[in-house]
Amino acid sequence: KCGFAGENFPTSVFPCVVGRPLLRYEESLQEQELTDIVVGAACADLRHQLDVSYPVTNGIVQNWDDMGHIWDHAFYSELKVDPSECKILLTDPPLNPVKNREQMIETMFEKYNFSGVFIQIQAVLSLYAQGLLTGLVIDSGDGVTHVVPVVDGYSYPHLTKRMNVAGRHITSYLVDLLSRRGYAMNKSADFETVREIKEKLCYISYDYKREYQLGLETTILVKSYTVSILSYFVLLLYFYLS
Repeated sequence: KCGFAGENFPTSVFPCVVGRPLLRYEESLQEQELTDIVVGAACADLRHQLDVSYPVTNGIVQNWDDMGHIWDHAFYSELKVDPSECKILLTDPPLNPVKNREQMIETMFEKYNFSGVFIQIQAVLSLYAQGLLTGLVIDSGDGVTHVVPVVDGYSYPHLTKRMNVAGRHITSYLVDLLSRRGYAMNKSADFETVREIKEKLCYISYDYKREYQLGLETTILVKSYTVSILSYFVLLLYFYLS
């Protein structure tokens, strides 16, 4: 997510993913005038023709070169700003390595020439957005889930709980479930498609036993999802996720 200070909603929201054309598709891709690097939502449209990678794992940047492509896309293509004329606020999950923050700050200053950089923990900013300074924040994002107590605007690392299980892991597990039901799913090429299925069709059951019986005895939980000209009929057996 990226945007400008003072606005109520992000200017742009796109997946943190980088794609490179597969060798066998390079010739066909030339006709589409694509660059060597594809970033964000465009990767989903060309997922079967790209080798995709995720520069951030469990909230920690693992591939700084690819992360640079993400930032380039955010600053120049989405926000359309000159970084040297701006200051930037970055978010960071709690308990991340100090070296990760140091590298982020170094990149913002030396590569993009921002005039000011500030990094804040996501949980604290979540409370600020609600007009609060004190509270308990439970935040489950793409790669990491954490529970953070915040008092008077300060988090307490020694009381913070972190678990490296979040949305991306649920998506990966859903790929496995669909594969078991006979759908030809690839964890790389179809990952973004399955993520969309998860976000549009999946939910948390408030009556586990009832949902379980419905899944066994009826087709009431059958949902359809269309991808291009194909239609996937997905039986969402939520008790598998328990």
